[in-house]
Amino acid sequence: MFGPRVIQVEPLVTARGVRGPFDYARPDGCDVGSVVDVPFGRQRLRGVVTALAEESEHKLKAPTAVLDVSLPPELVRLALWMADDVVSTPARCLELLLPPEGVAERTRFWADPVLPPPRPDGPPAPAEGDDRYTGIRLNANQRAVLDRLPDWAGDDLPTLRRLESRGLVEISARARPRRPEHLDVGAHHGDGRSAPVLNPDQALAVERIAAVLDDPGTDPHERRLLLHGVTGSGKTEVYLQAAQRVIEAGRTVLVLVPEIALTPQTVARFRRRLGETVAVLHSGLSKGERRDEWWRLRSGEARICVGPMSTVFAPVSDLGLVIVDEEHDPAYKHDGDPRYDARRVAAWRAQQHDAVLLVGSATPRPESWASLRRIGLPRRADGRDMPLVRLVDVRGTRGTLHPDVHRAIADARKAIVLLNRRGWATWMECADCGHTWECPNCDVSLVLHGARPGTDGSGPGGSLRCHHCGHQERPPTRCVACQSVSVGQHGLGTEQLADDLPGHVYRLDADVRDRASVLEAFGAADHGILVGTQMIAKGHDFPDVELGVVVDADATLRFPDFRAQERTFQLVAQLAGRAGRGGGPDAAPARVLVQTRAPDDASLRFAARHDAHGFLVEEIERRRALGYPPFSTIVRVVCEHPDEARVQAAADAVAVRMPEDTMGPVPLFRRQGRFRRQLLVKAPQRAATVHAVRWAVSAVIGEAAHRGVMLAVEVDPR
Repeated sequence: MFGPRVIQVEPLVTARGVRGPFDYARPDGCDVGSVVDVPFGRQRLRGVVTALAEESEHKLKAPTAVLDVSLPPELVRLALWMADDVVSTPARCLELLLPPEGVAERTRFWADPVLPPPRPDGPPAPAEGDDRYTGIRLNANQRAVLDRLPDWAGDDLPTLRRLESRGLVEISARARPRRPEHLDVGAHHGDGRSAPVLNPDQALAVERIAAVLDDPGTDPHERRLLLHGVTGSGKTEVYLQAAQRVIEAGRTVLVLVPEIALTPQTVARFRRRLGETVAVLHSGLSKGERRDEWWRLRSGEARICVGPMSTVFAPVSDLGLVIVDEEHDPAYKHDGDPRYDARRVAAWRAQQHDAVLLVGSATPRPESWASLRRIGLPRRADGRDMPLVRLVDVRGTRGTLHPDVHRAIADARKAIVLLNRRGWATWMECADCGHTWECPNCDVSLVLHGARPGTDGSGPGGSLRCHHCGHQERPPTRCVACQSVSVGQHGLGTEQLADDLPGHVYRLDADVRDRASVLEAFGAADHGILVGTQMIAKGHDFPDVELGVVVDADATLRFPDFRAQERTFQLVAQLAGRAGRGGGPDAAPARVLVQTRAPDDASLRFAARHDAHGFLVEEIERRRALGYPPFSTIVRVVCEHPDEARVQAAADAVAVRMPEDTMGPVPLFRRQGRFRRQLLVKAPQRAATVHAVRWAVSAVIGEAAHRGVMLAVEVDPR
């Protein structure tokens, strides 16, 4: 083999203290992106080749195996960039890009008939339609098998082998890909196979996007587009026509949606229009399905990938368009290390390929509004007016629902009701001594779930659960502190609200496993109420919803977060957008009722007017004055350990190495039996701030006194 003789391998380990890459002798067929098994001390580890080198100063060992799977070099560069950008490790980032391990290709034996050659002294070859095996001795089972060929994958292998030995069939093993099921869920728009007539706003949007797609010489900033359309304005149809244009030009497309629950309806629309070239990747698939969809994309058989945040890592080549739908959604931020933002990764991939980045939302983030070129869809695609929104002042109201809201829900044929708290009740408390039931592993209250009275009427039933560690226990009938029986439930959750509402109620929250079936059932129902947390406000397209209700619109306003106003506006505006779809321009406007104790709050007022422009202009100026993103970068460092003294010592060690304007360390609530300390830095320069944090964290990790303390870094926390 000619060329570089050394491969640099990043072992796939989670420990931050293992700092690669490490040099190995280059075997034949090994290149950047190859996955190898390598000797590492006394272990054998899997790793990815991240670079080649001419020589090494070390005596080199060779990999023990070069695997069949490999990453495109562009994805290797992505992992290295991402590790640097979010203060993670290359190994953790590379792990995200690989298909599932330990899953083999699924094959099935396939048999093709072979016409026996004519004997020199025998009859002529049979004409088409004649029995080609006349004169050949076959039993009934063998003849039945031959009669089913060639359009049959053989499942009687012993018979096929006997026929093969006589030269009558040829047997081959062919791949049988596992395809994801349930991909045809959600609202259907016509037959879905042909493009509908666009309204003037949509047609102009497609024209402007096409102009950028067709001009590869466009300035990179001009290739980053924000499709700002009101809810129901037909953004998905614009995505479809832009994607079809890219596919016809021979390039590939990524389509990101914020939730797995939204994936089936989006995949269905893309597949009905663009066929089997559409693949899907998400964690809800089996390992075999993920493996086979990954390989369809890697081989080029599939050229569009649709799914949630991990779709941004799909192994496609020649990328032409990256679509991020509902770009405002915080679900695009990854919870675990590496804490990447899929929207930022999408922008990086688009830039690397000179592709177009197209993000869409009715309620875009201030960061996107301030930095992207905007294309507007100011009207609904069906010609209907936006729903009428009323802020209902519930100060002084007793009970969960204002009387006007309760009547409206009872009278509506189809309604969506949002309460952003799951469970039955959010905490339990003794009325006599004030004792509350908390998780033994986390400093939080236990949430009551499924609390219907038991058969003997003695208790609430259900269970108390921790939403952080999963701890469960039976609900009390007597206070453990004072033995009082005056134990009460407080705080309403979606379970109790759904139980209290009249009629046919569908519930959707994080405790519901088969969310796609709930959405499908509600969409198909003639009457019903959909009750749920914020996930019911995310991009769903249901016709004939007459009423939308937000039960506690002030919940997000009470968060100590500079994004509280933004999130409140987005939640109310997005929920309002689920109402009033379908029925044509002459249908009566739908209604949205927003219960609040702060009816004069600016974010609620803007949401009631469907005025995203007004809200964003005001919000951006507020952030400019206070120095919040997009005018700064925030980096958070969290230290965790079961020993409080050790976590405090590690946090102090990080603090002395951090920039001068760092806040903390301050305690966070104990979670999963681990004490936590947080440090926060806000600075105008992203690169310099991230570099300083990386240096501080790396220095502390390398000190023996802090071994075992977990340090997690999040850039621009959501």
